[in-house]
Amino acid sequence: MTETAPLPRADRPAPPHRPTAARRALRALAILACVPYVSLKVAWVAGSEIGIPAGSVLLEHPRLMAVANAVTVLADVLVVVLALLLTQAWGRRFPAWLLALPMWAATGLLTPIMTGYPTQLVVAALTGGDGQADAAGEPFLDPWVFGVVYGGFILQGLALGTLFTWYARDRWGHLWSGRLGDPAARAAGPGVRAAALAGSVTALVAAAPHLLWAAGATTGLSARRISERGADFFVLEAQWTGFLTVAAVATLALVLRRPARLRVRTALALAWTASAAVGCWGAYMSLVALLPETDPTKHVPGLVQLSYAGDMITGFLLAACVAAFLRCRSTEA
Repeated sequence: MTETAPLPRADRPAPPHRPTAARRALRALAILACVPYVSLKVAWVAGSEIGIPAGSVLLEHPRLMAVANAVTVLADVLVVVLALLLTQAWGRRFPAWLLALPMWAATGLLTPIMTGYPTQLVVAALTGGDGQADAAGEPFLDPWVFGVVYGGFILQGLALGTLFTWYARDRWGHLWSGRLGDPAARAAGPGVRAAALAGSVTALVAAAPHLLWAAGATTGLSARRISERGADFFVLEAQWTGFLTVAAVATLALVLRRPARLRVRTALALAWTASAAVGCWGAYMSLVALLPETDPTKHVPGLVQLSYAGDMITGFLLAACVAAFLRCRSTEA
């Protein structure tokens, strides 16, 4: 009679459990928060113009927008799937990498909205403006749409983020226990350290134009973008500079194990969140910049496109370092 070897600690599924009332409530919140966004998108795909003012640029390419809206509906459906996965017994047996990828993407797409939109509202309240430049640009969406959609995104982010934190703590909490300088912890290999250093260099390069634009420089911006700048523009550029800086510093802390007394969970949370923010939004904005545009004044300048690409490359490279760090820690368990 043979005896089956036990699964490694990092891969052993937790026993089936019934989700607590708090988890069920957050699951419901995450799902309900998708309703306003999905409802608007479905209405637009069906041909409705609710929330879209006359003359909006969104009405110029109806077929393209229908496809884009359908894709974003699927993205919000993924939020529902993740909320269920994070609160069901079968979710504990889900492959780690197959869960980490969509959660990393969700973190990256939602976090900048959760931080940027409230900051924009505060700045607008303090300055008495609406965040836009005095020069009136083309209409885009009715103001109430942003409150409804971004409010839903913020609720989704809070609910999913809390559920994922609890799920990850239960399943992989041992991977981020202790401090960076613990003697028993294995150091990252030379390849990972080199990748982290390379990612930090790309972060500096990518952050340079964002920092210049946040400070008021117009280098590389189109005449149209310069005329439309307002408080919102400066808030977002400052935010990208911050995310790039945090992503580089936190990832370097993980792989170099410095400062020694910093908690692993703190550095990991910062590296995960910031790398996701710059990587996912850099990829999204790069894709948007490649969409066909017949109006030459709306073309995205080369330097702006390069900044998007730099954000994307930085985020993906540093995220790979975070993944390598976690794999290294899992072999110690």
